[in-house]
Amino acid sequence: MTRRVPSPRLVDLDYAAELVEPGSTVTISGMTFIRNPVALVAGLVRRGVRDLCVVDREPGFALDVMAAAGLLRCVRAAMASFELYGLAPTVRRLAESGEIEYIEDVCGAVIAGLRAGAQGVPFMPARGLLGSDLLRLHEERWGTWRRIRDPWTGEELVAVRAIEPDYALIHVHASDPYGNAVIEGPRFEDELKIRAARRVIISAERIVDTEELRGFMHQLSATSIHVEAVVHAPRGAWPTAMPGLYQADYDAIRGYVEAARSGRAVEWVKTNLKRLMGGSG
Repeated sequence: MTRRVPSPRLVDLDYAAELVEPGSTVTISGMTFIRNPVALVAGLVRRGVRDLCVVDREPGFALDVMAAAGLLRCVRAAMASFELYGLAPTVRRLAESGEIEYIEDVCGAVIAGLRAGAQGVPFMPARGLLGSDLLRLHEERWGTWRRIRDPWTGEELVAVRAIEPDYALIHVHASDPYGNAVIEGPRFEDELKIRAARRVIISAERIVDTEELRGFMHQLSATSIHVEAVVHAPRGAWPTAMPGLYQADYDAIRGYVEAARSGRAVEWVKTNLKRLMGGSG
């Protein structure tokens, strides 16, 4: 039995997790060990939302938790990184064994695709992608890049198909109950993700009155027009960092890495699931 709290968009974690349909394409906030939407991902783990495809530029911890919990069908990313620990361990193992499909991309192409999705156009031209076997793979196997020519100069370019995820899961510093939200510090491509996705679910360190946001209106990262649901999740990025609030917990991350390398990532996630939910579980 799920529960709504007294706003049409401010909901609990279980309700937010129920919004994500199995088989969907999902993008997530932050990168590597910074501002991952860990609480929202933990909600998906608890619900068991499977057959997901994650598209992102440089995901890390939250992506690997999804892989360990058996939620993923495919990953499209430039690099699934665990920073000083190398590549995301579970994602790498599952990709190498063929248990998930890994669509190798590059940073510029992912950003171009998100920019096209955010602007509502079918593709975005990009330079710097020619001369690689990745172009052939994307043209022939994945259908996400295509050679084109500039109609004015004749220059050969690559058109990157718009990335329009079904869901964007975004962790922010503060949001009002309607989804007007502020990200402080690095935003990466999160504002593009919010505008490109069909549905946006936000988790927030703080829920504030709309009046409190008036001083931030020039730097809102999301507005209520984009957001379907908001979850109050203090420490909802743990063990990744929340710039200005808390650092990455490298002891916890190291424990996860050691568990993943010894085949115990699932047990680690189960043991720490409540803590991964932050203050929203």
